[in-house]
Amino acid sequence: MSHLSASQMAVTVPVSNDFSARRSVFKASNINFRDKSWAPVFALDMKAKNCGWRRNQNVICMSVQQASVPKVAVSPLELENPAEPPLNLHKPKEPYTATIVSVERLVGPKAPGETCHVVINHDGNVPYWEGQSYGVIPPGENPKKPGAPHNVRLYSIASTRYGDFFDGKTASLCVRRAVYYDPETGKEDPSKNGVCSNFLCDSKPGDKIKITGPSGKIMLLPEDDPNATHIMIATGTGVAPYRGYLRRMFMESVPTFKFGGLAWLFLGVANSDSLLYDDEFTKYLKDYPENFRYDRALSREEKNRNGGKMYVQDKIEEYSDEIFKLLDNGAHIYFCGLKGMMPGIQETLKRVAENRGESWEEKLSQLKKNKQWHVEVY
Repeated sequence: MSHLSASQMAVTVPVSNDFSARRSVFKASNINFRDKSWAPVFALDMKAKNCGWRRNQNVICMSVQQASVPKVAVSPLELENPAEPPLNLHKPKEPYTATIVSVERLVGPKAPGETCHVVINHDGNVPYWEGQSYGVIPPGENPKKPGAPHNVRLYSIASTRYGDFFDGKTASLCVRRAVYYDPETGKEDPSKNGVCSNFLCDSKPGDKIKITGPSGKIMLLPEDDPNATHIMIATGTGVAPYRGYLRRMFMESVPTFKFGGLAWLFLGVANSDSLLYDDEFTKYLKDYPENFRYDRALSREEKNRNGGKMYVQDKIEEYSDEIFKLLDNGAHIYFCGLKGMMPGIQETLKRVAENRGESWEEKLSQLKKNKQWHVEVY
């Protein structure tokens, strides 16, 4: 099956208010998640070798400077129409058969383990909203139930409802390959490796994949106030839903959602090579300094103020006064990642609250009541 890689992706970017006449075809150049030189500067499509208008080709020349932070046109805009999110359109007994578009390694050589960005073509038949999850049923039979399929594995979707190609036909997953090492021998035991994560990371373009869902409402991005503050805390692949939020806020031209608030991302990973989508986030930081903040916690490279490893909760503590003030003013706070992240974070928040003369239990209860508290851990 032929497919576009991210570096071949063609998008249409409006360059003035006169949409009917002035459209320019661009190609996002050098999009590579591990290439530190990447900044999605839009280069003119190579078909437009000469400046000016061509017959049957509405192509104009313009400098990159003129296109100050162009946003990408998305379609179909009908995806904005429903008042409620799509839920469980495809159930485990009748999954949808989608197609793998691409699988790309996201991390560098010094990262412990492998994390992949998996793009799936659902052809518009499994629509979803930012913050929802897909279920994946890996091929083969369930070893605990011979003859029955494997259980569904849930993965947070790492793209907006329009997908990485802005056409509403794909969804992306951020998948950490689960590998089991025998504690006695230190050798990998393939028989105990994660069935679904290895299936996804080993997939090839054109492979078929059974998906269910979408599911989940707790991590939906509240859009009733476009000027709200969103504090997003992730460890590892827990960054997936936030990539969707941030692309919607800063990359896509969505007529019904003009974000003017503050998005603040805290991402905890092992080291620099383990950072996920770092180039995208760094680009937003450069283009939208008033609306985006980005703090990384690299546990194997940085020390916290007590000389220990720098975990995401240490970064939260560093900015605790500011975070608590934002929460008092109605900010939403999100947590996504391995469930082991939460005890350390909760302890930190409790300690900070007590130092401020507040009861953390009461504060947490109020945050939940106000629907400001969003947690999805696994």
